[in-house]
Amino acid sequence: MFVSTCLTIRIGATPPNRLDKALARDVPEEAALSRTRLARLITEGAVRREGAVLDDPKAKVAEGDIIEITVEAAEEVETRPQDIPLDVVYEDADLVVVNKPAGMVVHPAPGSPDGTLVNALLHHCGDSLSGIGGEKRPGIVHRIDKETSGLLVVAKNDRAHHALARQFEKHSAERAYLALCHGVPDPGDPRLRGIRGASFEPGGVLKLSTQLARHRTDRQKQAVTFDGGRHAVTRARLLERFGTSVALIECRLETGRTHQIRVHMAHAGHALVGDPVYGGRRKPGRDLEARAAEAVINFPRQALHAAVLGFAHPDDGRPLRFEAALPEDMEALLSALRGEAPGPGGEE
Repeated sequence: MFVSTCLTIRIGATPPNRLDKALARDVPEEAALSRTRLARLITEGAVRREGAVLDDPKAKVAEGDIIEITVEAAEEVETRPQDIPLDVVYEDADLVVVNKPAGMVVHPAPGSPDGTLVNALLHHCGDSLSGIGGEKRPGIVHRIDKETSGLLVVAKNDRAHHALARQFEKHSAERAYLALCHGVPDPGDPRLRGIRGASFEPGGVLKLSTQLARHRTDRQKQAVTFDGGRHAVTRARLLERFGTSVALIECRLETGRTHQIRVHMAHAGHALVGDPVYGGRRKPGRDLEARAAEAVINFPRQALHAAVLGFAHPDDGRPLRFEAALPEDMEALLSALRGEAPGPGGEE
């Protein structure tokens, strides 16, 4: 049996012209009810005015109307908790920051029903989850691909989820990735300056500004477009070059679209090492030593790591910033490219 809470809201002056918008404006922030959640409560019959159910989000309201909203306690979700080890970088009552390993899916899906980050968080957080969108689950604010490693922030309650999501929507959260790409994105390369959507900013930073949409023939891929799609901006800074074959770059996201860095770097002619989807399975040039070339060819995933994550705490607004060192596989690849001796257990 679930416990319900009744919220009483008085519609303020000059309300928006529809119920869902008026409630989104006038519901107290501490109630942590997003417009999407409010719209669902309306259609479920949980919103009343003078005892009459209002089940149309477009219903008209007037200043002074008294609206009652019945909010059920968060329901248990079907996804089962699993005792999977997690690298927890930070945790408090509102959120948890995790350094996700490569190979872990973030959210359950038909092809990955368990073994995901959500399964692990349900076990790790237990009763500290107060509910997201009416369900007792962790709030995934942003995602990174299965084979990308690095930092993710996850909300434990609706209020934190709503506040963090706003920061990502407004692009105020800091996100920096380390990647290894084929070729060298050099400001002096005239080819790059001829690519549509590519430009260079002070300091030699490559800016890629395009639209992204689903690929026309392969629905699992994203593609650069300049007609429709969603606006996407990536900035890439050269950190280290290995001949003309491979470069270590730092990528910063202004927007956060699916596969954004991978698609943008491939569009620029600098696909990520190890990326089987966007053309990163190519052989390096002859300027690499045999061991380094072999390491590049055999790298088993896209060489991409979410290294920096920064945002304002959803409760008190204090700035939080986290860094995650490169995982062992990318460190080993860098060592091979630099001609350093293999570590313990490495090749002779």
